[in-house]
Amino acid sequence: MLDPLGPVTIGAREIYDELKTVGSKLDKVDSKVDGIVTDVTDHETRIRALERARWPLPSLAALVALGSLILAIISFTRGG
Repeated sequence: MLDPLGPVTIGAREIYDELKTVGSKLDKVDSKVDGIVTDVTDHETRIRALERARWPLPSLAALVALGSLILAIISFTRGG
């Protein structure tokens, strides 16, 4: 039978050290992902606040237009 690794021998200590390295890198990635999620949540909150602050402008414009239309109809019906 042919040994696929040849003369290379990998021990339990090497495997353990590599697993620790991978685990620490995974922890770093996890913390970065948590930071990104926090940033997205913060941006979403800010966007929602801006959207709530702007809703009166179109409503106000619609009321002014409706008021102008009513005044124009009143003026037209009075003949003047």
